[in-house]
Parts: sequence; C-alpha cells; structure tokens
Amino acid sequence: MKKSAKAKTPVLRPFDAAEFLTDAETIVAYLDEAFASNDPAEIAESIGTVARALGMSKVARSANVSRESLYRPLSRNGNPELSTMISVLRACGVTLAAKAA
Repeated sequence: MKKSAKAKTPVLRPFDAAEFLTDAETIVAYLDEAFASNDPAEIAESIGTVARALGMSKVARSANVSRESLYRPLSRNGNPELSTMISVLRACGVTLAAKAA
C-alpha cells in the first residue's frame, strides 16, 4: 500500500515591519504614521524598528551610543530621552519637523 502524500503546512513567520523599510521614502512614511498616533510607546517602537531595519550597530555608532543601550528605550515599554531619539533619528537620516495639528 502506498502512503498518502501529506500536504506541507507552510511555516509562518511573525510580521516584521523592518523587512519592508528599505528606502528613505518608506521609512519617513512609516515614522509619520507613528508620530500621527501621538502614542509615545508606538513612536519609540517605530524608531526602534527603523533602527533595526538600517542595522542597529550602524545606527548606534552614528548616534554615538552603544547598541545595547538602544534596545530597551526603543521598544514599546521604553522611555527614551529626547536627546537619544533625536540622535537615533539623525543616524537614520530623519529629522523632526513641527507642523500644525
């Protein structure tokens, strides 16, 4: 008797936005949406996602901070200082700009 062929179950990976942040335009649009949320946790996490997409070590070097010191503040539970956020954004090629609400 032949064994019946079993259909392979696809392996699903969790969604990671960092995989799609491949150019400056996409990064800016992604961060703009996070800033529009006015949610500090979402903003910090989004900046962390951009840093991961660009390479956390490279971003840390450009921001003059250690790589390890970025993971916690740039997470949903983090609380980064404004100076850290500005340094990381600059290292990611992004600047903050004010606009009327």
